[in-house]
Amino acid sequence: MRDQFISLTLLLCALHSACGLYFHISETERKCFIEEVPDETTVIVNYKVELYDPRSNGFMPSSPGIGMHVEVRDSDDKIVLSRVYSSQGRISFTSHTPGEHVICMYSNSTAWFSGAQLRVHLDIQVGEHAIDYANVAQKEKLTELQLRIRQLLDQVEQITKEQNYQRYREERFRHTSESTNSRVLWWSLAQTVVLVCMGFWQMRHLKSFFEAKKLV
Repeated sequence: MRDQFISLTLLLCALHSACGLYFHISETERKCFIEEVPDETTVIVNYKVELYDPRSNGFMPSSPGIGMHVEVRDSDDKIVLSRVYSSQGRISFTSHTPGEHVICMYSNSTAWFSGAQLRVHLDIQVGEHAIDYANVAQKEKLTELQLRIRQLLDQVEQITKEQNYQRYREERFRHTSESTNSRVLWWSLAQTVVLVCMGFWQMRHLKSFFEAKKLV
């Protein structure tokens, strides 16, 4: 059972490091993706745009006239990156605040290709998965053992960042819970005070009514 769990964990890690997807959008449509990223973490976005061809009933490489506008916002809703790229490219940015980063993509609309359907291939890599170790080994002339040690150090650093991010999320959740509990308590006290005041006012009103009718 333990060996099956370890194998499943390794498989999920491998899938996470090589995840990719594609989606269809019209030329004026906007698609956004949310990625939870620790602070000081590199994120690389690879994409490729294909244009639908009615004659072949399939998708072909898009023409130079079609590009993608990419906008990235951090957890404070500040713009990290916003610019127009070509129909195929590689985007890189580094997070400076932990939390959810929103990556939005839409095509630069032109009258020539207006209304065309696009297929966008997207691959988002975070942390050590965003590092090209083959290029690092070639640049720094590392041996296989040195490269493996470098990978392990990067993985340990990424795990530390993930742990710090989880602590950050836990702290935010605790503050939210405490704030909610405090508001519920004050709301309950306010309701109690209102009920007591209404009861006292009703008693005074009934007493005045009975006194006016000379019933008491």
